[in-house]
Amino acid sequence: MATDLSQTSAPPRRIGVLLCNLGTPDSPEPAAVRRYLAEFLGDRRVVELPRLLWKPILHGIVLVRRPKESAQKYRKVWIEGEGSPLLVYTQRQATMLRGWLGEAGVSDVDVQVGMRYGQPGITTALEQWQRQGIAHMLVVPLYPQYSGTTTASVVDAVNAWCGRQRNIPALRIVRDYATDAGYLRALEHSVTRHWQKHGRPDHLVLSFHGIPQRNVALGDPYAQQCLQTAGLLAQRLNLAPTQYSVTFQSRFGPAKWLQPYTQPTVEALARNGIKTIDVLCPGFASDCLETLEEINMEVRHAFLANGGREFRYIPCLNDDPVWIDALRNIVLTNLAGWRTDGASAHM
Repeated sequence: MATDLSQTSAPPRRIGVLLCNLGTPDSPEPAAVRRYLAEFLGDRRVVELPRLLWKPILHGIVLVRRPKESAQKYRKVWIEGEGSPLLVYTQRQATMLRGWLGEAGVSDVDVQVGMRYGQPGITTALEQWQRQGIAHMLVVPLYPQYSGTTTASVVDAVNAWCGRQRNIPALRIVRDYATDAGYLRALEHSVTRHWQKHGRPDHLVLSFHGIPQRNVALGDPYAQQCLQTAGLLAQRLNLAPTQYSVTFQSRFGPAKWLQPYTQPTVEALARNGIKTIDVLCPGFASDCLETLEEINMEVRHAFLANGGREFRYIPCLNDDPVWIDALRNIVLTNLAGWRTDGASAHM
């Protein structure tokens, strides 16, 4: 018997917004760190070596030696009673964004968190939304600057999930927001608020996560976007080129990565008579191991050990209301045409 389609009505449109970040171990213990590193460093987007070469190194050397050392570092930054800073702050961002959208009259959007590695995974929210009949999904990688090692890996995970579905939802993905006015305004606010409290430093260091130089040579736009962000922020702060440096941190392995490297740069600044520096990590939406331990502990020690007098770390945007406002506008802009209640981005 034929179905009478004229008697059916479309359900109210609901939209899922997924905030994606890198991920974190479940606990600061070697076993949990090993599981996380196996997934992270097993991603072909992260380590672009032939699998026959890389897998014996990963499982025979890296996953044998590194988990214990990394677990000790995670313990230094773990938030008691809450967990990994990266997950804690990303969850706060999602909660605040959900509330701010509601205050703006946006009632048809659900906001969830999805980590590329570890839990809660990207597919957790996608599968939940599909069961709920949500057929419009916006994926927001919280990487301001696009890279194949980060944003493209999120796209891979989403596409892999889609490849297992018969009824694929309407999908949009925020590619980057390196030059977004709201994002830059939030960075500017963070720095100027810090300076109002502590005074200006002798030098500002803008430290971005590094990637292999080979990736850039093959077409990755990440380095160019980092320089764009830094240049636009410096303009907002009225900084001359001699008053700030752009550096890259978190080098892994023997390959040549983007330079200048952060730690050697701050050591040289100290040896050259710079006594006070501020360090900001604009490429991280949330504080994490790389900012709280590597920068605020290891790099701090290196600067002071080489003659520096005062090292001041400026926290990531985290749950700063100015950043949440910018994030809300990024989301609303990318929901254009999907919205059903007439709300628009706040200008």
